[in-house]
Amino acid sequence: MFTRFKSGCGYLIVTREMSKQRSTKSAKAPKTASTDVPSTGPVVLNKDGNVSIKIQAKPGAKCNNVTDISDEAVGIAISAPPTEGEANAELVKYLASIFGVRKSDVSLDRGSRSRQKIVVVSGITTNQVLAKLKGEMDN
Repeated sequence: MFTRFKSGCGYLIVTREMSKQRSTKSAKAPKTASTDVPSTGPVVLNKDGNVSIKIQAKPGAKCNNVTDISDEAVGIAISAPPTEGEANAELVKYLASIFGVRKSDVSLDRGSRSRQKIVVVSGITTNQVLAKLKGEMDN
């Protein structure tokens, strides 16, 4: 490696040799997925550590109910009409009551104008979410 320094009327060239030391980085072990966290399906753990739920909303129903849990999404019937965000607000309120968390812990991540939505829930695990959704579907 050469480094030039300007000194007076000329340049002073300094030569340094690079270190021949090898990197001592060891190969990292591949990350293994935890057995209690599902990596596929409608309920997954997102990169922030919160639970992400894929929802197929069915607004305008007679009552709020979990209708279906499939590999693609959780089907939820919502009693509010799909106008002016009423169904989204009712969905957040309903999910908060199912999971026993505050409404502020449940947020609509994507799909505010679509029937396919992604809802993020904090303060609960994926296994608890699945258990509570299945329990609500049985009622």
